[in-house]
Amino acid sequence: MIKKLLIANRGEIAVRIVRACAEMGVRSVAIFSEADRHALHVKRADEAYFIGEDPLAGYLNPRKLVNLAVETGCDALHPGYGFLSENADLADICAERGIRFVGPSAEVIRRMGDKTEARRSMIKAGVPVTPGTEGNVADLAEALREAERIGYPVMLKATSGGGGRGIRRCNSRAELEAAYPRVISEATKAFGSAEVFLEKCIVEPKHIEAQVLADSFGNTVHLFERDCSIQRRNQKLVEIAPSPQLTPEQRAYIGDLAVRAAKAVATRTPVPWSSCSPTGRSTSWR
Repeated sequence: MIKKLLIANRGEIAVRIVRACAEMGVRSVAIFSEADRHALHVKRADEAYFIGEDPLAGYLNPRKLVNLAVETGCDALHPGYGFLSENADLADICAERGIRFVGPSAEVIRRMGDKTEARRSMIKAGVPVTPGTEGNVADLAEALREAERIGYPVMLKATSGGGGRGIRRCNSRAELEAAYPRVISEATKAFGSAEVFLEKCIVEPKHIEAQVLADSFGNTVHLFERDCSIQRRNQKLVEIAPSPQLTPEQRAYIGDLAVRAAKAVATRTPVPWSSCSPTGRSTSWR
């Protein structure tokens, strides 16, 4: 049982975690930069500690956060979402210092953070995936060959990408030739990796995410879905739950696939599982 929890985040998610701690009898520890000194999560937590003047740097320093957890007598750290929530180094440092990380293991974070490795895991688990390359493409020439095999339009994606960055739709050979160096540059700057791969572009898709909850005892369930189809520049604008576009059969099918996917990577935490389908006729993981 967790007795004292460091919340390595701010804003709405930190407030929610503070509230959950109060309900469970867990002592909560908040962090704040100068910009967040008077934020609600700081006022609501049992304890709060200053992490620096810079509005972002303190929230992005995994070793500093784990050291603070140790110094303040915490036995667990919750990353919330965003910031370091998908950072395998944070999970590793927590394990190294004897702090429980409220999230997936470092191994799972690394495996699922690499999109080509994640695709392999899903294929191995029997989860349908969008047609694409088996791994990263070595150069533009290979990308062009693979695009012809897959069929245009294709999506050129950064292997370590996220947040709508490092991704371009290419409708033709000319567009792929123009997009390739741009995506490589964007991926290198944003994610520190120039690795890219291709997937078939699903035109006018329904983007459905199922929330999965798993624990360290092997129990895995899904908490139904949300529709994230309304997007701008590959980023969600509105999420609707439950999805008004699914039939009961589709809802059950997607939920079952989400549980299978989570079990395949041995996650032990709440995670979203994404699926795409053209006008609801089929479903594939992405």
